[in-house]
Formats: sequence, structure tokens, C-alpha cells
Amino acid sequence: MATRARVRAPELIGEGGWLNTGGKELTLADLRGSIVILDFWTFCCVNCLHVLDELRELEEKHRDTVVIVGVHSPKFVHEADHRAVVDAVERYGVHHPVLDDPALATWKQYAVRAWPTLTVIDPEGYVVAQHSGEGHAHALETLISALETEHAAKGTLRRGDGPYVPPEPVATDLRFPGKAVRLPSGGFLVSDTTRHQLVELEPDAETVVRRIGGSGTFNEPQGLALLPDGRVIVADTVNHSLRTYDPATGDVETVAGTGRQWWQGSPTAGPAREVDLSSPWDVAWWGGKVWIAMAGVHQLWTYDPASGTVEVAAGTTNEGLVDGPAAEAWFAQPSGLAATEDRLWVADSETSALRYVDRDLTVHTAVGTGLFDFGHRDGAAGQALLQHPLGVTALPDGSVAVSDTYNHALRRYDPATGEVTTLATDLREPSDAVLDGEEIVVVESARHRLTRLRLPEEAVQVDAAAHRTQRPATDVAPGTLRLDVVFHAPAGQKLDERYGPSTRLLVSSTPPGLLAQGAGKGTDLSRELVLDGGIAEGVLHVSAMAASCDDDPANEYPACHVHQQDWGVPVRITEGGDTRLALVLAGLDA
Repeated sequence: MATRARVRAPELIGEGGWLNTGGKELTLADLRGSIVILDFWTFCCVNCLHVLDELRELEEKHRDTVVIVGVHSPKFVHEADHRAVVDAVERYGVHHPVLDDPALATWKQYAVRAWPTLTVIDPEGYVVAQHSGEGHAHALETLISALETEHAAKGTLRRGDGPYVPPEPVATDLRFPGKAVRLPSGGFLVSDTTRHQLVELEPDAETVVRRIGGSGTFNEPQGLALLPDGRVIVADTVNHSLRTYDPATGDVETVAGTGRQWWQGSPTAGPAREVDLSSPWDVAWWGGKVWIAMAGVHQLWTYDPASGTVEVAAGTTNEGLVDGPAAEAWFAQPSGLAATEDRLWVADSETSALRYVDRDLTVHTAVGTGLFDFGHRDGAAGQALLQHPLGVTALPDGSVAVSDTYNHALRRYDPATGEVTTLATDLREPSDAVLDGEEIVVVESARHRLTRLRLPEEAVQVDAAAHRTQRPATDVAPGTLRLDVVFHAPAGQKLDERYGPSTRLLVSSTPPGLLAQGAGKGTDLSRELVLDGGIAEGVLHVSAMAASCDDDPANEYPACHVHQQDWGVPVRITEGGDTRLALVLAGLDA
């Protein structure tokens, strides 16, 4: 990396205050002498959850020299609610200090443009690296080791316990349950996500019959679906696997996934136990196969129990809202599935959308407009709004109930009328719902319970609210804009071109007319874009990937590492605006 001026790390500020510190307000001065990793995250983002998992090993291995600080930087309105951040920190097992930054003050100070972003500060308080996206654990390990050696020699490294103070545990029968399914016995099986279990309940949806598994078996399980043979298939999300549970025998069996997370370039079809998966979030039986909401790669996959194989069924791995033939459609963190005779309904959480796949394997959007617009608005589907729904449930009359998670509501969409209504409010982060006769049982994830409701005959009246993701827009000049995705191969690695280009860049925009030239795919991480000066503002969508391999000539089979990130960059066309847009994938902008 080229020599550059050292940049002093800005102070950490956030109106929401600090979590996991025992009530102490931390400053960078308190952390001086430690290697600090700032993790800019938001709890809706599955890529952020992947990075939390990537950081756990580093956190444990370097616990006396490294302090990880989560900077919670919300995308959705609900994520700016402090109580919701407190819940998320417990839900996802975050065992380091977290700064709640609802107004994105620290985000702006560090010029962050994407979730997740990692910024490394050395023991003297200078920014030494920034990485966006996933796949940087190996690079961070190398950097941390080098910083430990350098600052130990200088006498500026301070070893010792970090500032993390765990919160007091809370006793409840369920803890952040994810999904539920009604068993033939009349009881319910619930994925008790934070405790890494399945819990069987009596038909009253309250009394615990038995607990299945634990952290040695499951890891944050989510979706459940009943198979024709009576077993339940489980989306074992953080284990990147599908498992079956037999209520008759209690047996748990892995049927798909290797336990490793899928990365670009990995197989997308084959024997189910030999193909990597990525954060399967829900499952449904449709058309003689198990359909999988593969939230981690923005796709739908299928698992065929008869042949023991998995394959991609819909989606390109690009994140967004694009309808059409399944192989060309874009999803954004699909998180809920429900099957009817002629449709597979999809709760597409990051686009706040309700979508479906028809029998011709064409993808359609019923409600929702894209990644940045959301709210709580009933009425005609074309103008109705949801906020990060995680579940969808087919109703007997052909309509569907949507677990509208961040609106704390149960909504209804009727295909016959094209209308969206509200069935119930005052729920706490509903993530799924199950029919039980004339009632519906809702998984209230943040109330740690199942709640039984009577399906109302009339809709609930709700004041309409519409929101757009609030991030500062970048002023850019009309005409030519130079896009540079900055990627410096980490120390000890190099781009491996032995088998062709090891980088990829995909660019598009909302509205599409914003880009007069420069949209599409390529392998160069720099590109000249031409903006339409007649459009005042929009969003540039940039997806980049780079693969680097260990630079050791003596190693015939070097380990390779994939770095990838999607950006949505709000831009405002302004005379005198910037003519270059730099997005850091790894390293620091020169």
C-alpha cells in the first residue's frame, strides 16, 4: 500500500449511548493502547450478521489486545429505536461494546457508505485499514498480528481485559423465537433462535413439552416446514445447513449443507451434503420439493429429498427488486415463505416487499418498490408499504397474512382485490404466523412468545407512514463520473489471475435512466459512468467482488479469500459536485 498521511480516528458519538459496558460511556482515549475494530452494522442486514460470526474467532484469540466496538447504524426507522437495538444485541449474541448511533453521526465521521464496514484503529489512535462487506477475517488476522508485533516493540500496546460487561440474563420459556409450525398432534414446534433449540409446545401454544438440541446441534435455527413423511425440516441458519427433526423418534439429521458458508464461485447444485449454503432463513414444501429462502445470497434454492440434491431455483445473488424469469430475478434477503397450490409467496425483507413465484417459475412483486422505500400504508398494493417483513402465511380465502416485522403488525394482502389492510398492531417484531382453525398464532419474537389472535372481519385503521432510508447523499457533477472500487490485497496475498480475472463489478441505478452509460457487468474495478443531468437524484447500485490468494510461491495450492460488497449510494446531481466516487472494498482510498 502506498505511503499516506496518518489519519487520526474521529471520536465515537451516538445519541443512543452504549451497550455492553455496564453503563460506562467509552471514548477513544479509554481504548488507547488496544487495537480497535469498529464494526458498522445494522441488525436487519444478513451480511452484517455474517461479519459478526467472522469476528468471533478474532475476538476470542486476541481478547487481550483487540477491542471490537459495534457501531449500530440503522437503515430502517425501527432500527433507530433503542429498545430494538438492545434486543438485537442479545438476539445475535454480540459480546462486545456497542454504540447506538441512530442519527449516523459516527457513520458520517468515518465516511462509511455501506453495511457492513470494518475500520481498524491502531493502539496510537490512527485509522490503518477499512474493509467493506464480508470475507475479511483472514486479512484482519494478518493485520492484527502485525500491529501487535509493531506496537509491542514501540511500547504502545496495552494488554489486558477489554471494556465488555455482559448484561444480566433473563428467564423466559422462549428467547427471540423465529418461526413456528403446527404439528399433526395439534401442538406447535418453534425455533427458539437465541437459545439454539427447537421447542415443542402444547396446543395452547404456551406449555413446553420438550426442548430439542442446543448449541451443539443447532445455531440460530429459523424456518420450519412439515414434510409429507411427518418429519420437520429446519433451516439451521448460522450452521448454513438444513436438518430434519422427527417428532416420533426425536432424531435430528443433517440433510443439506456442509456447515460452510457459500461464496461466489462455489457450486450451486449437486449432492445436498456436498454443497455449501448461506444463511437459509425459511423453508416451504412446494411442488414436491423443499424451497429454501437463502437469505445470505438473495436467492431461492430447492432441496429434493428423493434425489438428495440441492440447486438454485431463483435469483442471481444480486440484491434488489427485479421481477421476471426466476433465473434473472433479483431478491433482497428473502426471509419468509408460504406455499399455495399455484404460488410460492416470499417475504423479501430488505426490499420491504411481498413477492411470489408462479408455476411457470416467473417472479412477481405484489407489494413493495425497492431497497430504500418502506413504511406502514394500507390501500391499493401499488402504493401500499411494508417495513422489513420476515414472514408470510397463506389464508383459507386465498389471501396472505404478512408478518410485517418492523411495523409490529400483521398485514393482509388479497390478490383478488389488490388491497393491503392491517389485521393487528401492537405486536413486537412478529416474524411468522401459523393458522390454527379460525385463529392465527403469531410468533412475537421480541416478546418471546406465541400470541393467539382471532382473524378480524374488519381491518384495523392505522395512520399511514412512508419513509425512505436516511443516508447522506453524495453531490456529484452531471456528465462523467469516475467510479473506483478500492481494493488492496491484504498483506501476504495477491490477486490470482491464473484462471482469469479475479475481480467483478456490476453497476446499475434507480431510476435506471440515471445512468446514461456505464451500467452492466465487467471485471475492472474502475469504470467511467455518464450521468443523465436531467435527473436530479437517485441511487447508484454497485456490487464488487475480489478474490485474493496467499502469495507463497512454494505453496502449489494457496488458500484463497473472497471479498464482496453491495453498495447503494444515494447521489444528488449538482453543478460543481464530485467527479470521482471511491468505494473502499479493502484498504484505504489513496
